[in-house]
Amino acid sequence: MAEQHTKSERLRKHLMDVIDQGLEPHSKLPAERDLATEFDVSRLTVRRALDRLANDGLVYRVQGAGTFVAAPRITKSVELTSFSEDMRARGLMPGSTTLISETVPAGAKLGALLRVSPSAELFHIRRARTADGEPMALEDSYLNPLLFPGLIDNVGGESLYKIMEDDYGLRLEWAQQSIRASVLEPEQARILHAPPFSPAFFVERTSYDARDVAIEYAESIYRADRYHYELEIHRAR
Repeated sequence: MAEQHTKSERLRKHLMDVIDQGLEPHSKLPAERDLATEFDVSRLTVRRALDRLANDGLVYRVQGAGTFVAAPRITKSVELTSFSEDMRARGLMPGSTTLISETVPAGAKLGALLRVSPSAELFHIRRARTADGEPMALEDSYLNPLLFPGLIDNVGGESLYKIMEDDYGLRLEWAQQSIRASVLEPEQARILHAPPFSPAFFVERTSYDARDVAIEYAESIYRADRYHYELEIHRAR
């Protein structure tokens, strides 16, 4: 058994070298029986080597056709973008109406998320977001006033992320985000011009800068009939 394992490992490394030396993606590898004959090993040993390569994402199998060189895997995560950037990427013109701009006590939940005392004050900004003039989402943002002095008095239709970066020199680099199914409450539905209790996405996001300082906590609710998420995912090996 140890000898079989050694032979399998040698064959695997040989095939890796062959692939690295320039085999194009989707090139077909020799058949199992041909590899077994060429390297004087059993079909089981060949299969074990190919299994390892498949688990490493270097090859893939097509039943009845054989084993092929896999294309390099492209990893794409959900990008940290503002609503405005997101809508422009979809070919839509973003807009917003400020519904609330106020100072509120952080409380336990927001204090923990933004790493401030529960008694600290936060800026709360609620905006109705539109795409090509059509209501798309309601967005509640909570910010530390110490990081953004005067921001509460200058909120307009511009992207908050752009204001943060251009006026305050703070760039959001990463975020923790959750998305779940929800429905629009009657008041939310009225603002978004949708039927009450119609489907929606509820999104929570805490965003951080490059120093891992918590910059913003936001809750957004999107009309599910106007918005969708596109993700690239891979099956775990």
